Amino acid sequence: MSIFEKMAEAVVKGDVDECKRLSNEVIKKGIEPVAAIQDGFSKGMETVGNNFERGKIYLPEMMLAAEAMNAGVKILESVIASSSGSHAIQKGKVLLATIQGDVHEIGKNIVKLIMSTSGFDVIDLGKDVKVHRIIEEAQKVKADIIGVSALMTTTMGYMAVLIDELSNLGIRHDFKVMVGGAPVTQEWAKEIGADGYAKDAMVAVKVARDLLKK
Repeated sequence: MSIFEKMAEAVVKGDVDECKRLSNEVIKKGIEPVAAIQDGFSKGMETVGNNFERGKIYLPEMMLAAEAMNAGVKILESVIASSSGSHAIQKGKVLLATIQGDVHEIGKNIVKLIMSTSGFDVIDLGKDVKVHRIIEEAQKVKADIIGVSALMTTTMGYMAVLIDELSNLGIRHDFKVMVGGAPVTQEWAKEIGADGYAKDAMVAVKVARDLLKK
């Protein structure tokens, strides 16, 4: 079993100590921490999210898994931040949120970390954020990009609601809208009229840069 598979398994089991141990092992072996988070911990959380949707596990188990992953990610975050260095030039203002009805924010938090260390000014609204609040905050902070994520298929529809509401208010062209999350696809992004789609945090940075150039 690879270290990434072990990381995923530790998250599914909600094993805090094992997640910490594996994070330290990643650092010791010089493994890319972002890859470890995305291909290890995040994969485990995807499994947890799917199991929760199917009724195989309940909220307490999901919270244990999230706690375990957060413990491991916290160790790796310091390594990512220190290796990225400081960025004097801001590349744009990005408003991030997990869409309403969805309490999963691990993926969004990874995007926040990577974008912040890549020079973006990131405002994080957290999880289960209602569409009207996302729009209000985007206008308030004068965001360049609105980035929303979802881990459950049942909440993806609110991404379309967000874009429709921006259009109804006559402010659709004031913001670039990016979507992402485990069940989200390029096809879905195109169908709802999103400006960009990213499968992971590293791609999100590239997509955001490209959008700001347009």
